[in-house]
Amino acid sequence: MQNSPDRPLNILLITSDQQHFSTLGAINPKIKTPALDRLCREGMRFGRAYCPNPTCTPTRASIITGLYPSMHGAWSLGTKLPQDVPTVGDVFRSAGWRTMLVGKAHFQPLASTADQTSIESYPTLRNLDYWRGFHGPWYGFDHIELSRPHADEAHVGQHYAVWMEEHGLKNWADYFGPYPGGRAEHEAARLRYTSPHNPRSWNLPQEYHYTTWTGERTIANIEQAVGEGRPFFCWSSYHDPH
Repeated sequence: MQNSPDRPLNILLITSDQQHFSTLGAINPKIKTPALDRLCREGMRFGRAYCPNPTCTPTRASIITGLYPSMHGAWSLGTKLPQDVPTVGDVFRSAGWRTMLVGKAHFQPLASTADQTSIESYPTLRNLDYWRGFHGPWYGFDHIELSRPHADEAHVGQHYAVWMEEHGLKNWADYFGPYPGGRAEHEAARLRYTSPHNPRSWNLPQEYHYTTWTGERTIANIEQAVGEGRPFFCWSSYHDPH
């Protein structure tokens, strides 16, 4: 991805979720992270870097706005990044880049209110017809593919659930926590999830894991941008090791 006057720079932003600074093999011999270690060797590793907030929404909003949480408005979990705040995606889009977000967004809360509507909330979260038809633009990203959950918690749906269905896992809901409210179609999942015999291990097949999905869809979106001959800014947002 070399930059030149005739070939604008492509940008791939890869993030993990709540990863402790010591969980790098490059500085901690007790663990093995060969891919991250290679990035450390061939790129730049900052020894003193600070997060603007210890929780998801404020920090993610700061990543795309360049503002402190006190300035962009999403100051805590349960708040929403206002959709009129300029983002880095807006800057790239206006300059002709294709902008993409694949993975976890969490710019909006799990509950909508009259003055703070959220498409990352129930029931929209699990309205797969909605997600089949909506891929942006959103917060400066031309194209989005979203997924909210961590491991087997209930907050699953969006483009990730659509992908699982398209790849043959029609009963994907059985591998996650029960839909809030105890709806009848998720009663079996609720009983299994709360059973004292539940070993609390996640038996979702690896090929359906959201890490697999995020990587696969990131590559597909990059290939599409390259095929169109457009420079791209792509945020590949992974859910682990939250």
